[in-house]
Amino acid sequence: MKKWAVIATWKMAENGVKITSRLLSEGTAGKEAVIDGVADVEDNPSFHSVGYSGRPNRDCRVFLDGGFMDGDTLHFGAVGAVEGFRSPVRIAKSLIDREANNFLAGPGAEEYAERNGFEKRDNLTEEMKELYQAEKEKRKKLSAYDGHDTVCFLTLDQAGSLCAAVSTSGLFMKDPGRLGDSPVCGSGFYADSEAGAAAATGMGEEIMKGCLSYAAVSMMKHGMSAMEAAQKAVSDLNDTLIRRNGHADPMSLICLGKDGSFGVGTNIEFTFVTADDEHEAVVMTAKPLGDRTVISVYEEH
Repeated sequence: MKKWAVIATWKMAENGVKITSRLLSEGTAGKEAVIDGVADVEDNPSFHSVGYSGRPNRDCRVFLDGGFMDGDTLHFGAVGAVEGFRSPVRIAKSLIDREANNFLAGPGAEEYAERNGFEKRDNLTEEMKELYQAEKEKRKKLSAYDGHDTVCFLTLDQAGSLCAAVSTSGLFMKDPGRLGDSPVCGSGFYADSEAGAAAATGMGEEIMKGCLSYAAVSMMKHGMSAMEAAQKAVSDLNDTLIRRNGHADPMSLICLGKDGSFGVGTNIEFTFVTADDEHEAVVMTAKPLGDRTVISVYEEH
C-alpha cells in the first residue's frame, strides 16, 4: 500500500508530476495537489495540445476542455469549448459541489468563469497561427496522437482519497462546437476512492463508445488490479471496434488503484509519468503487444 501516488499521461506532464509529488509528500490533499500539476502543463507554451498555445480549431480559435472528479464523493465538474481563459481544469474543479449544472460548455461556461473571476488569457499564439496557415488547405484526416494529446492526472493522497483531473485543447482543426471524451465523466475520467481511478487520452469519439474510464474503474471495483483493468478495458473496446467497424483509432488509458498501484492500457505507443512515496517521477513508455501492454523506461530518440 502506497502512502501516496500520482500518474499522468505523456512526457509533457513530467514537471507537473514533480510538483504534484512534492505537494502529496507534504500531506496536501490530492484534489489540490493535482490541480497544480495539470495547471503547470496548461501554462507551458511548449506543449501544443493543452492550454496556452493549444492547437486551434477549423476557424483558428483555441477552445479548451477540462474535467475533475473527487473520488470520495463522486462529485465531478467539467467544462467544454471554453475560449479565452487560462485554466479549464480550475474552472471544472470549482463546479464539483453544485447540486446541478456541473458540466458547462461554450458561452455558458465562459459566462460562469468570468462571473467567478477566473483568469482570462488569449491562448492562441503566433506559432499556432503559423501552423494553422500552413495546414488549413490540407485535407488530412483528423487524428489523435498527432499533437492533440490530453493531459490526465490521477492521484492518491495520504488520506486515501483518489481524484482525477484532465485538460485538453482537443483535435487540431476540429469543427466548431466539437467535444471529445476528455470533459465527459465516465469516458475521459472517473475516480472512486473505494475502487480506483482512470483517465483516457486518444481519439475521443472512440473512447466514448466504451465509456473507457468508468469501465476500468468498474473492473477494479470487482477485484482487478489497476494494471489488469487498464489492459482489459482497452483490449475489450479495441477488439469490439475492430469487430464492428474494421478498425480502432488510437486510445490509451491510465489507472490508479486504491492501494496506489498504477496500470496502463493502450493500442498505440505512448508515454506516461508516475511517482509515489517510494519512487521519484519517472517517464515510461507503453507499447501494445497483443492484448497486453509492455512498459519500459522512456529513452530520448
